[in-house]
Amino acid sequence: MANIKQQIKRVKTNEKARIRNMSFKSSLKTAIKSVIVACDAKDKEAATVALNNAYKKLDKALAKGIVHKNYVARHKASLAGMVNEI
Repeated sequence: MANIKQQIKRVKTNEKARIRNMSFKSSLKTAIKSVIVACDAKDKEAATVALNNAYKKLDKALAKGIVHKNYVARHKASLAGMVNEI
């Protein structure tokens, strides 16, 4: 553990951010899976709604710096392709 007061504070804030980021990543993965499940069920309407939600979460994760821009681009393209195949 750090001895310097400012570093002790920094460790605490880093831990809070790490937990917040893990939570957001988990909800992002859930949104992506919901698109995949809707596509597997051949439900175009549900897939479109889930896709919009996933796009929103992907864009927000990119803006917050949680994920890389290529991760977002790759998943958007992949999910859009799945929905368009229905």
